[in-house]
Amino acid sequence: MSIFRTKNLDDMVAAGRAPGGLKKVLGPMDLIFMGIGAIVGTGIFVLTGTGALTAGPALSISFVIAALACAFAALCYAEFASTVPVAGSIYTYSYATLGELVAWMIGWDLMLEYGLATSAVSVGWSGYFQSLLSGFGLALPTVLTAAPGAVPGVETWFNLPALLIMLVLTAMLSWGMRESARVNNIMVAIKIAVVLLFILVGFRHVQPANWQPFMPFGISGVMSAAALVFFAFIGFDAVTSAAEEVKRPERDLPIGIIGSLAVCAILYVLVSAIMTGIVPFQKFLGVDHPVSLALQYAGENWVAGFVDLGAILGMTTVILVMTYGQTRVIFAMSRDGLLPRKLSTIHPKHSTPFFATWVVGIVFGLIAAMVPLNVLAELINIGTLAAFSLVSVAVVILRKKRPDLHRAFRCPGVPVVPALAVVFCVALMTYLSKTTWIAFGIWLLIGLVVYFGYARHNSALNQKA
Repeated sequence: MSIFRTKNLDDMVAAGRAPGGLKKVLGPMDLIFMGIGAIVGTGIFVLTGTGALTAGPALSISFVIAALACAFAALCYAEFASTVPVAGSIYTYSYATLGELVAWMIGWDLMLEYGLATSAVSVGWSGYFQSLLSGFGLALPTVLTAAPGAVPGVETWFNLPALLIMLVLTAMLSWGMRESARVNNIMVAIKIAVVLLFILVGFRHVQPANWQPFMPFGISGVMSAAALVFFAFIGFDAVTSAAEEVKRPERDLPIGIIGSLAVCAILYVLVSAIMTGIVPFQKFLGVDHPVSLALQYAGENWVAGFVDLGAILGMTTVILVMTYGQTRVIFAMSRDGLLPRKLSTIHPKHSTPFFATWVVGIVFGLIAAMVPLNVLAELINIGTLAAFSLVSVAVVILRKKRPDLHRAFRCPGVPVVPALAVVFCVALMTYLSKTTWIAFGIWLLIGLVVYFGYARHNSALNQKA
């Protein structure tokens, strides 16, 4: 059936290497910093408090479980990225193995994941930025501080800082990837330094008595927290979106994917263990700055100020990398004819998908400014878990379809490791709420309508046929 037609792998790789495309400017350290930039942000500075309320001091175990689910999927991503160094991440890999309809649906899913992630983090960035301004005695007009209805009993019209940060980072991405990578690397270096400062200072204030009982809500609480804090690891897959802009993708992409995930997993486990060792987990109720709270509780107010700065930089890099990832997925889908061709045009001077970048920045900047985004983590998580499951299945299928294909990096233990990735991801999905499943289903139904109404007929494969 035409809806299951697949793209030729050799043609895909040739298209990615064709002259006049995206500039190849990224190295292995750029990719590791890009991954850390996407991962270390809202998850460590905000979600650790919510996770502690669900798992108690066993939150560190929840992070290990979420990291394992990501690690198995990351090995599968690394094989694909080194074999098919083409923009589009799991969308591109699905198109070559599972067929056009599956590729479209996962691309549609990624647009939701990346878009809502950038909008949600922009709102969090706005809150920290306004807190920083208040420290200098400055304040924006109340009506410009939040989306309509976001603050009960307070009249608000527009979240101006959330929109502005989206537009500033969009401008940076549209000007060039080399410049964006340099700025990202600087911000990530400062962010890691802040997290390490918290670990060094906080370790001295840990009270082991706060870790008792270690697992107050049992294994169910640990798994529920793992399903929630999985959001904290989202981002390493955005590294694969940079495939066409990497100097040596066969070597550097696996290093970037696995390296960034390993660094972040270690940081998360240490931070969550120290944080719950300083403050009894019950005190994180209603707190949106748990890391700062732990330092204030320990009397280290001067370090808490640095943590707030680290949170702002952390969220800035998350928005930057997630916006980048989304534009590359849209670029790849447009190049395949599934979205309007205008979205895959490359700027002659900047060598970036200029139009697509600005469409993403403006649309999701306005969503961040106008829509109260209170509970987004679960909806973003379910889409990502579905993507991770698919890429794991696709690795096995490609091994059977093209055993002759040169693979610079081979996922170890196939099919066991991909199967474990699927098991972990599906297990975490079962702990998400019914409302999340319903919302996800509605989004996928809309995607089916768009596919059969537009994408299927305009597909490059359909035109070729």
